Amino acid sequence: MTQSDVLTRGAAAPAGGGDRRPRRLHEGFETPSPRKGRGALSNATGRFETQKRELEDDNWASLEDLPSLRSIVARERARSILTRNESPDISFDRSINPYRGCEHGCVYCFARPTHAFLGLSPGLDFETRIFAKINAAELLERELSAPGYQPKPIAVGSNTDPYQPAERTERVTRGVLEVLSRANHPVAVVTKSALVLRDLDLLAPMAKKGLAKVAVSVTTLDPVLARRMEPRAASPQRRLETIARLTEAGVPTAALTAPIIPAINDAEIETILERAAAAGAREAGYVMLRLPLELRDLFAEWLMAHYPDRLRHVLSLVRSTRGGKLYDAAFGKRMTGEGPYAWMIGRRFEAAAARLGLGKSRAPLRCDLFTPPPRVGEQLRLF
Repeated sequence: MTQSDVLTRGAAAPAGGGDRRPRRLHEGFETPSPRKGRGALSNATGRFETQKRELEDDNWASLEDLPSLRSIVARERARSILTRNESPDISFDRSINPYRGCEHGCVYCFARPTHAFLGLSPGLDFETRIFAKINAAELLERELSAPGYQPKPIAVGSNTDPYQPAERTERVTRGVLEVLSRANHPVAVVTKSALVLRDLDLLAPMAKKGLAKVAVSVTTLDPVLARRMEPRAASPQRRLETIARLTEAGVPTAALTAPIIPAINDAEIETILERAAAAGAREAGYVMLRLPLELRDLFAEWLMAHYPDRLRHVLSLVRSTRGGKLYDAAFGKRMTGEGPYAWMIGRRFEAAAARLGLGKSRAPLRCDLFTPPPRVGEQLRLF
């Protein structure tokens, strides 16, 4: 990885746990105070670092004294852009993530622990230290033109949101879609941002050929809850409007109730699906809350700050879906969980989706129209 440029929107976020703010004691737990516009409450050192930092309240600082926590967007040149997987739990075997880190700041994001590979914190660093893969389109064109490449749908945004705020200026996702459009390559986009509507000029013609579809994540209809757990993502109403606009443009659209968090948003499953279907969604999916690695402590901190009365109940239900643990990465279990509570959630979702006609006909994306981009140095063909 080579970093060629850095764009800073305000002051830098502290790396590796250097945030100074008062902590309050609650039921024996030390809990950081929420930062306005941010999902995570702390910035603990990444798990691969040899030195760790701990916060200590010296009674000098106050929330009013702390500067606003701003984001940094670093431009990097990636070595490859297509990520492949063999997981039986997901419907695609290749994906593209134009960004590392995500400014939406969703506290539940399972991708947070990946920031530790950069020597950064999965906490506040994940949502304030963003890396844009500025050569993504160039790399993708090279990989699609490789001899023997076999086209299959590419998922864009399976890890971090491809339409997070940095995309407005960096346009990395836009460049990826332009390459896929020229090559008639199938693509499935996952987002919770209305910015996807900017690219309807690409997505609509591709969808008309059977080459594109979009999934919009709608985790709650409660704007207060949404602002607490997804502080910089589009509002629930804006996401429903995005589904409607995509549908009107002829882009097949799905609604994702992901993740379902026990005792936090699980009561909304049926209502979310009803509103999404009314907006025009054709398909729907769900994922149970996943808490790998550092995310376990980050999520517990968030519960303690916002829903302290539910903390023990929520974590108890999470353990009931993961064989007594807070997370189980086993194939076949990690997305839906197991046990009575997970079974009940699955049956509720299936019943509501069936009643609303979501997912009755899932038209596969076409792969037979693919035209490989010309390889570098290849002469133009006359015929």
